[in-house]
Amino acid sequence: MSEDRRRQTGLAGETAACQYLENGGYTVIERNWRCRSGEIDIIATIDDTLVFVEVRTRRAGGRFGTAAESVDRRKQLQVALVAQVYLRMRHLTYPPMRFDVIAVTMNRDDSIGEIKHVKAAF
Repeated sequence: MSEDRRRQTGLAGETAACQYLENGGYTVIERNWRCRSGEIDIIATIDDTLVFVEVRTRRAGGRFGTAAESVDRRKQLQVALVAQVYLRMRHLTYPPMRFDVIAVTMNRDDSIGEIKHVKAAF
């Protein structure tokens, strides 16, 4: 798959994940927040909880396992490190927070097949 197609797939998955969260009562406050340590796909709030969301998008019938399975320990540590930078830069000390994964499966016709939300995934 070309880099451009992969980027489009990822963007479509992130957009679907934002809509899913907003429909579920979340407020998306950041999208693709970056610092030198990396990037967090979505930062949202629900009630008084800050939620850092890693979005993984895969095509149906892909060869590399499910989207959720692709969030390995290394990626979890990177997201946690970037979250620490975010908290420091926003002067937030110990807010209620969690790390979620949203796995998006896209059909071959580029429609959204499934969205799976794993709360407190790591």
